[in-house]
Amino acid sequence: MASDISWELYRSFLAVLKEGSLSGAARALDIAQPTVGRHIAALEKSLGLALFTRSQTGLMPTEAAQSLRGFAESMQSTAASLERAAASQGAGVRGTVRVTCSDVVGVEVLPPIVTALRDQYPELTVELVLSNRVQDLLRREADIAVRMARPRQQLLVARRIGQINVGLYAHQQYLTRHGTPSSIADLAAHSLIGFDETTEFLRNASGSFPSWRREAFAVRTDSDLAQLALIRSGAGIGVCQTAIARRDEAIVRVLRKQFSLPLEAWITMHADLRNSPRCRVTFEALVEGLQRHAG
Repeated sequence: MASDISWELYRSFLAVLKEGSLSGAARALDIAQPTVGRHIAALEKSLGLALFTRSQTGLMPTEAAQSLRGFAESMQSTAASLERAAASQGAGVRGTVRVTCSDVVGVEVLPPIVTALRDQYPELTVELVLSNRVQDLLRREADIAVRMARPRQQLLVARRIGQINVGLYAHQQYLTRHGTPSSIADLAAHSLIGFDETTEFLRNASGSFPSWRREAFAVRTDSDLAQLALIRSGAGIGVCQTAIARRDEAIVRVLRKQFSLPLEAWITMHADLRNSPRCRVTFEALVEGLQRHAG
């Protein structure tokens, strides 16, 4: 096995894994298709492994390729982190900072915070990764994370923002058509909006509210943002952050006393980044902005 394998071979490998074909990987990387093919052949020769097999739908990764995927993704994250750090060198706050958060926080909460941050530091570039998946800060998939759970890793710097309250909400038009529930039991007669896949939030909620389970949901989506849009459209009753719902008078809270779920909000980054100007100012801006939101 060769010990000096070029990073560009792994980059093409990841692109083929993601796109499923040489042509798709070439478009994603903006290089020629034969170049991608040569990269894959060179990587297979260097590793002594077959990484892909051809099928009617494209290239299928072998078991060996799947086992290498996580390591290659870690290399990609580290390379991107290195580029962000290099671009930030020099006087003042400059360069790129990568922030991950849920889709609803990224759309409904962070935009004015990012706008004010960029007004103050125009040489700062902000990358927002909107995902409910917990990005691994230790692998540098992101510089800073907004999370609704306390981080456990010791190598992370974390600041507790406070509690963000979540309640049940529906549009006034929905309640006019279907009535307002007066008890948890009444929810069985309503259209509920909830998750498709069981999440930690759903498990916590179902512990206190057994009726809040996947089988009871008339509309299912794992996107918090889609759930909010469905509530706003009058599709049914769903969960929403109280601070977001307060912005729209037509969104009405139901069963206030029976259903209330406080979530702890945290801002987190890798300890190695605490002295980075770009990360430090972004971290503090997020803390200040989210404290206003939580308050």
